[in-house]
Amino acid sequence: MKIAIEGCAHGELDKIYDSIQHLEKKDGIKVDLLICCGDFQATRNLKDLRCMAVPPKYQKMCTFYKYYSGEKVAPVLTIFIGGNHEASNYLQELAYGGWVAPRIYYMGYANIVNIAGVRIGGLSGIYKGHDYLKGHFEKPPYSEDTKRSVYHIRNLETFRLKQVQKPVDIFLSHDWPRGIYNYGDVDQLLKFKPFFTNEVKTNTLGSKPCEELLHLLKPTYWFAAHMHVKFAALVPHTSVSIEILIEVRACQRIPNLTGPVDNSNVTLQRNRNKSVGRIDGCHCDCDNEDDRQMTKFLALDKCLPRRKFLQIVDIQHNVMKPIELEYDLEWLTILHFTNHLLSVSRTNQYMPGPGMDSRWNFTPTKEEMDFIRQKFNGDLIIPHNFTQTTLAFEPNNCDSSDSNGHHSFSGQAKAKINPQTMLFCDKLSVDDPMALLLTQSKDSSFNSSQSQLSSCSPFREQSGDLTQVSLDDSSYLDTLDSMEIGLMSKTNNSFSLKRSISSPSPRRLSLALPSPQNSDVDEPMRNLREDANSSPDVLPPLRMSLSLPSPRDSDVDEPVSSDPLISHSSSSDLVSTGASPTGKLPLEYSGVLTRDKLNNVFLTLQFNLIEIMKVNDGNNKIPHIQKGHLDHLNILPSRLECPRNLYNEATVALQQ
Repeated sequence: MKIAIEGCAHGELDKIYDSIQHLEKKDGIKVDLLICCGDFQATRNLKDLRCMAVPPKYQKMCTFYKYYSGEKVAPVLTIFIGGNHEASNYLQELAYGGWVAPRIYYMGYANIVNIAGVRIGGLSGIYKGHDYLKGHFEKPPYSEDTKRSVYHIRNLETFRLKQVQKPVDIFLSHDWPRGIYNYGDVDQLLKFKPFFTNEVKTNTLGSKPCEELLHLLKPTYWFAAHMHVKFAALVPHTSVSIEILIEVRACQRIPNLTGPVDNSNVTLQRNRNKSVGRIDGCHCDCDNEDDRQMTKFLALDKCLPRRKFLQIVDIQHNVMKPIELEYDLEWLTILHFTNHLLSVSRTNQYMPGPGMDSRWNFTPTKEEMDFIRQKFNGDLIIPHNFTQTTLAFEPNNCDSSDSNGHHSFSGQAKAKINPQTMLFCDKLSVDDPMALLLTQSKDSSFNSSQSQLSSCSPFREQSGDLTQVSLDDSSYLDTLDSMEIGLMSKTNNSFSLKRSISSPSPRRLSLALPSPQNSDVDEPMRNLREDANSSPDVLPPLRMSLSLPSPRDSDVDEPVSSDPLISHSSSSDLVSTGASPTGKLPLEYSGVLTRDKLNNVFLTLQFNLIEIMKVNDGNNKIPHIQKGHLDHLNILPSRLECPRNLYNEATVALQQ
């Protein structure tokens, strides 16, 4: 099966299809499938264009709308993943994948599909650490911030992909796996892209989650784009693969035979008799079984003249099967049994991991896959159920474009639920993130009788500069004795939790924290106390009682307490959706209790304690430690170390 690989499409479908037809005519071949590695720009009209995060000078309709409207039909079956320049409102309608036009299929946030026996996986978007742990909270119309955060990948998708056990033939991502440059000609890369030098030296170029997936899934091929440069690499996964790689270097007359490839002439060019993985000029036997333990990586440029944006590869497939898309049974099973982890909250969501009481390994069993197969009646063919959900762009009726094809307009498209996603979710019994968001926006307030609980604020101020935060204090539990806190039940894409407390729980400790000057938490708590003092009849908002996970940047953190008390941060703005790793609803943190805020607070407390120890329990002017600047440089520590001699001196001082 001949597959055309495209880098960044940037909406130039006409040019891409023309290039494929030119190669077919020139080489006498027939391309069976086109794969686009992001920045597809499926803009149907001007409102879609307004939802795309690009500078105004690049806001051009291009040609996708012709294929959406039916004016043209894609000459070859096309699949694509999302990048960082997309009509995000349209792609959000198809969170699990779907047809954006006849014969053009979007892979969704993450997906695995089959075509004629070739297993293709994909991850849409790019990696940004500050959004990685959040839920899919964005919906159109977007702000300038959410217009960009909407295409940032989330830990839910990578967690699901990490459950995959069966071999993956092709994997697609928009940005590169971090460190991939260590396995190709990095000197040539930096010659074309010299501004990558610092990121290469600090090993920060590329996506950390993609790096993890690369070494876990070990796909035969990995295709990417984003950097607007062609780059090839061979990534070994076993000691045998490393020996093969050394043999390749030897026959390429490369002097460096140890460590990652940094001077090879490895390319992944088309060869009519061998697969794309054949190395130019290599006469060793690297097409054997052991070669499958290496990943052949190829990144391509964007669609522009004299750019290397298109590559034809030849992949072995099952000739007894037709060239049509099928759902992947293992992936469907993973989606179904991890549906409770889906969140549309802005707060951080932690994926389950080893040591938790609830299930954390969702690799499907045979019984689970049989159960999903029955849901689909054994038919995994992806239905051709594309339907238009909005009007397509009409150039003749548009008076707001200049001679260069740029458009001036103001309105964004509104959030919609796509019929394809509705059918898929009903069949698989999973939730549509967009439906959850729309339900949340309609039902985002509590009943006033539920919001006005008895006068028991968990924040109690005592004399002096001590702010006491009560964590499950028994006095708080006594007030809630025999009280039922009811939220909406999980029906029609809304979530609920009901908890009855018939007897006081065991008394727990109260955590007394000093209130440092200029702390991140001072201002919200000061406002809380002022509101309570100024309006005695108005109760302070009740905060959640919980055990906080450690503020580490990890997919698998310490679990949230399995026995939280549910309350709310205001009478109207809290709606909890999704589920925690324990299978219960995730806790809605207030602005004070985000992971980054907590990390800053704990660092400040540690720093203050060290400074106090320096002056033997006296007062001292606390210098700024520039946490924001350190965080921007990705070198903000999670804890501070106290010098041993200072600790010893403080111990002696306390004993005197």
